[in-house]
Amino acid sequence: MNSVHAEPYSPQNQPHRVAELSRKTSESSVEVRVDLDGTGKAEISTGVRFYDHMLESLAKHSLIDLRVKTVGDVDVDAHHSVEDTAILLGQAVREALGDKCGISRFGDATVPLDEALVQAVVDVAGRPYFVHVGEPDGQIYAIIGGDYTGSLTRHVLESFAHHAGIALHVRVLSGRDPHHIVETQFKAVARALRAAIARDPRVEGVPSAKGVL
Repeated sequence: MNSVHAEPYSPQNQPHRVAELSRKTSESSVEVRVDLDGTGKAEISTGVRFYDHMLESLAKHSLIDLRVKTVGDVDVDAHHSVEDTAILLGQAVREALGDKCGISRFGDATVPLDEALVQAVVDVAGRPYFVHVGEPDGQIYAIIGGDYTGSLTRHVLESFAHHAGIALHVRVLSGRDPHHIVETQFKAVARALRAAIARDPRVEGVPSAKGVL
């Protein structure tokens, strides 16, 4: 009797998890495309150059291909464009994840950048939650790149976590330079997210005893 051999599982053989969304308000117009199975390519334009740099780092270290085009009232405040981009990015990641079958679900990373050190932990649970601790006094008032305020980092990560449907814990363990403190948070989140959304050939179905995430 001839035996039939199934093709061995390989993440490379699976279809890419992609989502493309747009959002328009009186304050901004945002278009986002994510490919969770990419190589970290980024095309980012938000009108806030430092934020572009942070999203490029997020893409690079999560291996998510990311395209973002945001046009907003940055002449009033960078807040609207930054927040609306984070909202749509979270929604796109949530849509691209689909039923979450076969993913690792949990991810954590501790990332340094010179004097800064940040730990990020992710649970792709479908239950949004956000914990953010450890930024030094005065970080929220720091102005980076001319129009990015340090207080925006927490707001970005919280908006992203809520709309992506993930539990996200971020702990700033050390840091002095405002730029480093922000960038290390984005990189740590990227690496934790990369681990959490990765496909694991040993996972059958949804990684939850309840059978749903």
